[in-house]
Amino acid sequence: MADMICETSPSLVEGKTGFNINQIPDVKAWIESIFDAAGKDVPDFEYTPQSISHLHNLAIRSQANTQAALIVANDLNQKAAEYSSRAAMIREVLENVGLALDCLPPNVVSESQVLAKVANLLDVRDTELTIGGINLRKTKVETKRTRIQRESKILLDHTRKAIARLTYFKRILQQLEDDVSHSEARMEKWKTNLAVMDAKQQQYLQQHANFKELLNRVGYTPEISHRVLVEMAEQRAELEKKTTPIVDTLRSYKDLPPDKALAVLAIEDKKCEYAAAEKYLEDVLQSALGTT
Repeated sequence: MADMICETSPSLVEGKTGFNINQIPDVKAWIESIFDAAGKDVPDFEYTPQSISHLHNLAIRSQANTQAALIVANDLNQKAAEYSSRAAMIREVLENVGLALDCLPPNVVSESQVLAKVANLLDVRDTELTIGGINLRKTKVETKRTRIQRESKILLDHTRKAIARLTYFKRILQQLEDDVSHSEARMEKWKTNLAVMDAKQQQYLQQHANFKELLNRVGYTPEISHRVLVEMAEQRAELEKKTTPIVDTLRSYKDLPPDKALAVLAIEDKKCEYAAAEKYLEDVLQSALGTT
């Protein structure tokens, strides 16, 4: 087997591969024992340093497990022998007192079997020493059940609160989704109104510039107010009342026979009166502007 592993020296193999050459007989013996126990022949395969190391580790673990299993099996066999001897003693005692299994009624046998199954289920081995243990176990079970019930109640309460909170969040989310749709519609309307207002603003600014240019062109000044214009209109109306008779008189002269000297005098008089009226109008306008 060593020739199949490597043809070099054992020390060189151990230095390069990290395994002991003395492991080969142990591995070979373990493999032979395994295949002999299974009733099969050991197959031919090549032993490499890696396989030898791996198989040696498996052999060590297998031998350890086998020893542990033998210890447990021996212990179980010893307990089985003790139970068998104790069962034989109990059977002899029962037969002596007339309580053999064959002498018991069928219902007693069935109840005994049920009792035995319950004892096995509860892991009861000694009836004299298990009453206190059963009571202690019962107390522990009741305590654990009470604690579990309390924790279950707390978890149920938390679950109900979580479900209520989840329902509330779902309702809020639905409201927000509805509000988003309505808000988007309002935003679109506001954007349209904003565009219209912007266009109107540009239009009004242009109209304001046009009106300002028109006022500058006609000689408008900030001193001219609505009240001044009303007063000027009233004074003009009064002047028109005063000048209307003069104009009518001048018109009546057209019907007179031509008299150049009289006509010249009349014209000069009317011109003087007209000039006086215009001067009075100008004075009134200047006084009105001066007061504002």
